[in-house]
Amino acid sequence: MLIASIGDIQDRITNSGVMAVGAVGYAAIGGVINDDALNAGIITTDELGAYLEAKELVLNHDYAIATTAEQMFMQEHAANMNSLDAAVDNLTAATAVVMTAVEVSSTAAEADTKPEQVELQGMLETDAYSLDSAEVNEYNEAVAAVETFAQQAGAFMAAANNDELTATVDSYAAQGNYMVGSYTAITYTQSVDEFVITWDDSGFGTGFQGYLTPDMKNAAEIYAAGEYINEYGAMPTQ
Repeated sequence: MLIASIGDIQDRITNSGVMAVGAVGYAAIGGVINDDALNAGIITTDELGAYLEAKELVLNHDYAIATTAEQMFMQEHAANMNSLDAAVDNLTAATAVVMTAVEVSSTAAEADTKPEQVELQGMLETDAYSLDSAEVNEYNEAVAAVETFAQQAGAFMAAANNDELTATVDSYAAQGNYMVGSYTAITYTQSVDEFVITWDDSGFGTGFQGYLTPDMKNAAEIYAAGEYINEYGAMPTQ
C-alpha cells in the first residue's frame, strides 16, 4: 500500500518535471499553454490521503522481533487492527454511495402521480441516485474486508491470551531452535480453527488447531454487540 501510493506520487512528479520543461519551452517562443495543462503533475487529495494512510499503517506496525508466542500474536493483532481501521474507512465511504442511491426509495413510495413518477425517473437517471455493479462490488468487497481483518485481529488477540496455545508454540519453537519472531509466515483459518506458522523457507508450516473454539462469535452475537455499542458506546462487560 505504501509502495503503491508513493508510486502514484512519483508519477505526478515525473509528469510535472517533463511538462514544466515543455511549458517553459513554449513560453520562450510565445506558445500559450492551455488552462490546467499541467494537471497531470498535481498530487491529488486522494493520492495524498492514500499515502498518509499507508504511512500511518507502517508507523503503527511493531516490527520488533518477538521473543515469545504472546508477543508474536499481539504484533499480528496490531497489524490486523491497523488494516481493519483502513477497511472500516473504506466501508464507510462505500456505504455513503449506496445510501445516497437507496434514498430514492422514499420518492418511489410516494410516486403515485404522473409528476412524481417523472421526478422519480429523473432521479434514477442521475449517477447519485442509481447503483451500478461497480459500486455494489466495492461495497461488498468493503464488507468482506472488514470481516477478514476483524476475524484475524480477534483471532490473534485470543491466541495471545490463550496460555495453553502460547506455551505450546513457545515449546515447539524452542525444540526446533527457532526464535519465535523469526517466522516467515503465519495464517489463521477460522473454519478449522487452525494457526499455521512457518519458521523457515521450506514452505512447510506447523499447525496449531482447536484452541479458539470458546472465542467464536456468530452473526447474531456480532449484531447484538453492534447494537449495544451503538447505544452505549462500548462493548458490554464480559
